[in-house]
Amino acid sequence: MSDGGDGSDPGVPAEPARRRRFVDLAPLRRSPAFARLWIGQTISGVGAQLTITGIGLQIFDITGSTLAVGLLGATTLVPMIVAGVWGGMLVDAFDRRTVAIIASVTGWIAILGLVAASFWDDALIAAGDRAQAWPFYVIAAIIAVSTTIGAAARSAVIPRLLPADLVSRATALNGIGFGFQLTIGPALAGILIATIGFPLTFAVDAVLFTAGFIGVIGLPRMPPLSDVAKPGLQSLRDGFAFLRSAPNIRMSFIVDIVAMTLGRPYVLFPAIGAAVIGGGSVTVGLLTASAAIGTFLASLFSGPVAHVHRHGVAISRAIMIYGAFVALFGVVVLAMQTGWFGAGGPAFDTVVWPALAIACLALAGTGAADEISAIFRSTMLLTAAPDEMRGRLQGVFMVVVAGGPRVGDVYAGVAATLVALWFPPVLGGIAIIGIIAVLVRAQRTFLAYDARDPQP
Repeated sequence: MSDGGDGSDPGVPAEPARRRRFVDLAPLRRSPAFARLWIGQTISGVGAQLTITGIGLQIFDITGSTLAVGLLGATTLVPMIVAGVWGGMLVDAFDRRTVAIIASVTGWIAILGLVAASFWDDALIAAGDRAQAWPFYVIAAIIAVSTTIGAAARSAVIPRLLPADLVSRATALNGIGFGFQLTIGPALAGILIATIGFPLTFAVDAVLFTAGFIGVIGLPRMPPLSDVAKPGLQSLRDGFAFLRSAPNIRMSFIVDIVAMTLGRPYVLFPAIGAAVIGGGSVTVGLLTASAAIGTFLASLFSGPVAHVHRHGVAISRAIMIYGAFVALFGVVVLAMQTGWFGAGGPAFDTVVWPALAIACLALAGTGAADEISAIFRSTMLLTAAPDEMRGRLQGVFMVVVAGGPRVGDVYAGVAATLVALWFPPVLGGIAIIGIIAVLVRAQRTFLAYDARDPQP
């Protein structure tokens, strides 16, 4: 429930959920603080996605290795896990606005370091040499830490800004923002890198980052509502004790780990663009943007989410559909590598357009299915968990959401290196469908979850 600190009136009931097809804008009207936060994060998130794509392409440009790009996930995983666990405790124990501000400043400094490292690589290229890849791994780890803590803080404030019946609509709006970021950011990265180079591309992120900082500054103070153990062993024990007693929230984490570990072909995109479909960095941008378009469209037409109460059923079905689209993408790559579509190449004019179109369609499907799952998983967590646990659980949630893809990058990079580029998505997509079917049958309370009586 909103505490009124954002300028909204907590005594006024939320707008009734009308049957609608498009996304509901009621959360933006109800809470000016949420509106500022959402707008700022949407703009700055474009720069964040630009940088995520750019770091992978820079490492591939330096090393020429898909495995090296996959290891980017491994090097950021452990720092991110620590950040999620420790950052969640910070969010519960201290003012959430303060935690978000500190995380934002840290991330901005890291981005400036990335700009400097990329300029140094350009200077070495002019001298006939290349920079080493390790500084980019280090900077990526710092960015991952600040992003994890900041996102945990921003997510944990939502139930304090909005009434419970608007939370699912707020998460759908966040999906709109995330879809916009993923659509514009990677595509913009491909274009900017090809035209102005890596350093100035990262500098664009540093500029866009200020919008997100303004949104965080505009939040009201949000100190803990009750006594919470200070960050440390006892706070950690309390969080995990709650998670052990929360089978539905726990299962929402597990099914997402399965999907993100086995169904993330993004690390393969540089090699696919360079040597399979053709088109280079432009193809990488189009493939990444396609998943984002699916995310955006799913959020845009998210009006009915307010009337879906069986969240466990919706999550499990969405993830199985996600697996099917991942497998379809793998089949397209298999068809290219076995000559069904003809041969691609490194030049833009040798792009195999039918293969690229089907691959983009499959990735749009993954984005849409993942967004539907994310809306209901986020809503389950924010409404079923008590306020004093939301920071720690959001920290775990961020580890799952961001850590799963990094493990998936390693899986895809290793499997592609050992077998072929098509192998990770084909095997992963099929495995996702089977594993999710088994898990939800084993945990019946998850399928029975009803949002009208949220039980963790």
